[in-house]
Amino acid sequence: MKVLKFGGTSVGSVKSILSLKRIVENEARRQPIVVVVSALGGITDQLIATSRLAVSGKDEWRTSFEQMVDRHHKMIDTIITDPNDRETLFNTVDALFEQLHSIYFGVFLIRDLSKKTQDAIVSYGERLSSNIVATLVRGSKWMDSRSFIKTYDIAGKNTLDSALTNQLVVEAFKDMPRVTLVPGFISTDRDTGEITNLGRGGSDYTAAIIAAALDAEVLEIWTDVDGFMTADPRVIKSAYTIDQLSYVEAMELCNFGAKVIYPPTIYPVCVKNIPIRVKNTFNPSAPGTIIKDKIANDAKPIKGISSINGTSLITVSGLSMVGVIGVNRRIFTALADNGISVFLVSQASSENSTSIGVRNEDAEEAVEVLNHEFASEIANGAMFPMHLESNLATIAIVGENMKHTPGIAGKLFGTLGRSGISVIACAQGGSETNISFVVDSRSLRKSLNVLHDSFFLSEYKVLNLFVCGVGTVGGKLLEQIRNQYDELKEHSRLKLNVVGIASSKNAIFDRDGIDLNNYREQLHNSEPSTPQSLCENILKMNIFNSVFVDCTASADIAALYPALLNHNINVVAANKIAASSSYDNYRLLKDTALLRGVKFLFETNVGAGLPIIGTINDLRNSGDRILRIEAVLSGTLNFIFNEIAADVPFSETVRRAKEQGYSEPDPRIDLSGTDVIRKLVILTREAGYRIEQDDVEKHLFVPDEYFQGSVEDFWKKLPKLDADFEQKREQLEKEDKRWRFVATMDQGKASVALKAVGKDHPFYSLEGSNNIVLLTTERYKEYPMLIQGYGAGASVTAAGVFANIMSIANI
Repeated sequence: MKVLKFGGTSVGSVKSILSLKRIVENEARRQPIVVVVSALGGITDQLIATSRLAVSGKDEWRTSFEQMVDRHHKMIDTIITDPNDRETLFNTVDALFEQLHSIYFGVFLIRDLSKKTQDAIVSYGERLSSNIVATLVRGSKWMDSRSFIKTYDIAGKNTLDSALTNQLVVEAFKDMPRVTLVPGFISTDRDTGEITNLGRGGSDYTAAIIAAALDAEVLEIWTDVDGFMTADPRVIKSAYTIDQLSYVEAMELCNFGAKVIYPPTIYPVCVKNIPIRVKNTFNPSAPGTIIKDKIANDAKPIKGISSINGTSLITVSGLSMVGVIGVNRRIFTALADNGISVFLVSQASSENSTSIGVRNEDAEEAVEVLNHEFASEIANGAMFPMHLESNLATIAIVGENMKHTPGIAGKLFGTLGRSGISVIACAQGGSETNISFVVDSRSLRKSLNVLHDSFFLSEYKVLNLFVCGVGTVGGKLLEQIRNQYDELKEHSRLKLNVVGIASSKNAIFDRDGIDLNNYREQLHNSEPSTPQSLCENILKMNIFNSVFVDCTASADIAALYPALLNHNINVVAANKIAASSSYDNYRLLKDTALLRGVKFLFETNVGAGLPIIGTINDLRNSGDRILRIEAVLSGTLNFIFNEIAADVPFSETVRRAKEQGYSEPDPRIDLSGTDVIRKLVILTREAGYRIEQDDVEKHLFVPDEYFQGSVEDFWKKLPKLDADFEQKREQLEKEDKRWRFVATMDQGKASVALKAVGKDHPFYSLEGSNNIVLLTTERYKEYPMLIQGYGAGASVTAAGVFANIMSIANI
């Protein structure tokens, strides 16, 4: 035989209760079954709420009571089609409601609600629902669990009398019909005969008690989910059903917030080695989760992640605790005597403090109890008053195979640290089945997501991107991400989730990901945004594995980097302003990223998609020293001086550079050498030297007066330079030389200048908008390292940004 238990959602609606009927009748064809049912979904809460209204003397209890009567009546009218059955059931149900009304009226009159009365009130939920189901399922027999589930009182709590209950269950089910209907949750006191209950979720426990006493083949828990999930699916979209769990793993997950099964349920069947199968009433074809003693072919070290929000941490501390026997006994005895449950204990090896985790609702009482227990020690200064921290959350990673997998704890805390999540307390038992830790409740969602992702419970690794700037580079980047999205998911198991996009005026955010096919339309219709509001929204999302991608040239956006890095958000910048700003700010950003365990990457600041900065870092990290850098770093200027010809004057080449997207929106930034100076400063700093932009020696080719006034004035005056440039160009042509705007760093000294180079120079044949860099190092001294390629253009710059993003994904 088997025992099936159906929860409140499984009997809460017409659709679910008819599904229950089909499931039960199909199972009954195979073997005898016992069906345990909960109250209709939400009824237990309403029974309690109505009693509180009554004891408060509020007439609203009558309305609430009538709502419950009406709900049960409508259920019966809808699902019971036989007139005789319906009439009989109405008589039974109305008799129960008459009794319940009398109890409520008494509570209302005398303004008193004892525990005994409350237990009697909540028992009606299961008594009503089980009678309805017993009538619905033809051929079933209703049995009153109060006659065989017996409890006794310990410190005001109902405790199962296992021996007596097992004896009574065996006797009651001696002649089992094909289907037996039993109300869950309710019981009676063995000494007084008064109605008691097994606690919220106690219907699971009722089913387990019966299954163990009758040596059932299996206990099935029918609920509204497909089984145990790797994490809470309301928080983690990628959570999935766990096929198999051991009893120990299931117990650990239940104790830490996985509300699939009431925790005491597991023990009775575990002792008898009876498997538990969790199934979904709304999806009966799903395989569910099987819970048993041994799991075959079980290689995963982590099975699931569970959590308890609303945690408080109480720290008992004092120098008198060191080496003193019995302090912990006093702590736990005092709490137990007052009915306060402790679910986490963390003690320092020095023994001068013990931290205990309790639920928020028990925290104040627990502090009062412990301050009273150690009053004399606190008074003489040997111990400190209890320290309470509330609004915390406890998270547990669970898996029996953790004990066979070295480094799990290291990976756990490393992952949390890189995400900026502080662990307030932690605990790990000797069995190594559960590692539990406490964090600020505001970090709960982020903690769960980053752990689920890092321990490969998710199908994909997720990187959450905030892209700022949707111009030429930003637009191309988003296009590349969209085009590469499926490829990365399929072959790299990587999901690039763009959760924020900002233009210069607007911003959109979506934790689940923005549709990149119509983001411009969404931006157009979104609320206005400023750099400050953008930063606030990003920090408020507090999302895991996040990367801020700056595709702007804005100083205001670059000013956001310190706050983002300090909140463990990686920064990838095409924007050169931050890395070329004051050396102290540059160093602060680098040091903050290092301290926080995140990345500050800006490869495209120099050479667009060329691996220049990365190569310099690799050389230095391997012990080499950068002695000299010679480079053509402006794709714009290289384009200009490659285009200039007898029939293409200087002013026309500048205009072409602007039209073809090689130059900055204001070409004077390129012509002034400012862009090259920034790039040279960045390379010099990455090479290990301290330098400011003002330290760079400048030899420019456009008079200062051309950089005054508006852009329109500049374009008007620019043709005046054409004749002089043409004269010099003709002379260069005769000498078979070409212009190159060269940036040079030698032992930390930097300069920029327009130079004429001959055929024997590596820079002579540089085409189009290409960049070239010569690196002379202690290892590459006789033959410098040469890096050459496209150094400008939206597509290659976006590709370089994309490569930086991928380097973060591959950490």
